Amino acid sequence: MTLEQVLNQQIANWNVLYTKLHRYHWYVKGPQFFTLHAKFEELYEEAAAVIDELAEQLLVIGGSPISTLKEYIQYATIEESTEMLTAEGMVQAVVNDFSQIVAELQVGMEVAKQNNDEVTSDMFLELIAKLNKHNWMLKSFLNA
Repeated sequence: MTLEQVLNQQIANWNVLYTKLHRYHWYVKGPQFFTLHAKFEELYEEAAAVIDELAEQLLVIGGSPISTLKEYIQYATIEESTEMLTAEGMVQAVVNDFSQIVAELQVGMEVAKQNNDEVTSDMFLELIAKLNKHNWMLKSFLNA
């Protein structure tokens, strides 16, 4: 896998994730509504910033970021959310997606290192740290 492919896969994943988080923001119900409504909004706003950072880094290294919904669905490894989930189910789905993205970012770090691209590797490392912290918090919520 090339570094451009790695970055485009992440752009696709984060765009699918952005839409999924927005969906959860709109459809969450139950006693945790206020907490999760705000949390999902925080996460989709963060996802929007990540998308921009990934695309700009790809442009910096001379690549071409994918930029259509069709491409996002085609290249994403995480799935859209089409079913109605409980609040806890939504949180678990986000944990699962974040875990999958972390694993892919770890592979991406190796690809970046093989290409002597410390900047992209560092970007991936920073995202891993952020997602691991989110997962710790979300898992704590589920165990409450």
